[in-house]
Amino acid sequence: MLQHTVYPPSTFEQNLKRNMNEFINYVSQPWPWYVAGGLIAMVMFSLMVLGNSFGISSNLRTVCSIIGGGKHCEFFDFNWKSQTWNLIFAIGMIIGGFIASKYLTLDSTVNISEATVIELKSMGIENPGKDIVPAELFHWENLFTIKGFILLVLGGFFVGFGTRYAGGCTSGHAISGLSDLQLPSLIAVIGFFIGGLFMTYLILPHLIMF
Repeated sequence: MLQHTVYPPSTFEQNLKRNMNEFINYVSQPWPWYVAGGLIAMVMFSLMVLGNSFGISSNLRTVCSIIGGGKHCEFFDFNWKSQTWNLIFAIGMIIGGFIASKYLTLDSTVNISEATVIELKSMGIENPGKDIVPAELFHWENLFTIKGFILLVLGGFFVGFGTRYAGGCTSGHAISGLSDLQLPSLIAVIGFFIGGLFMTYLILPHLIMF
């Protein structure tokens, strides 16, 4: 009968394992603003040099064109192959987000201020900050309630319609457009902030307690 001899891990293997663990622990921590911001700036500079403009919502038009939307709507009748890079970028974001969420996130708790926690609890949110979004608002069961319909269905429609009507979303205007010093993007970003403040302070509190 053959016997297999088990050798202890070599020094190289031990160092490699230790270095990998240190790397995973390092990238799992929140990145400083100057690191994330610097990486975004590098991406935007590369796109500007290549003559491309970045925007996630524009991929919806690309997908509709791929599945034949151009046969029924002139808006989708364009050379979608020229936007393949943007679609690949969006797919990479989804894959990267999944990997970061499943394997690089040590704690899913959201770090929010104590004042916000107290205010959300007064509105009926049991565990503010436990997850990225509160289950009392964003859950499949809420989809069939008036509150859920307004937040998820009607809100989703406004987001989708607004991004196309404005010619871009937050990434297209706030990141790419402002990098190109485009005045329409500046106006759009100002509108984003005004709309966000209006929703946060005047509509959402009443909608949560509805």
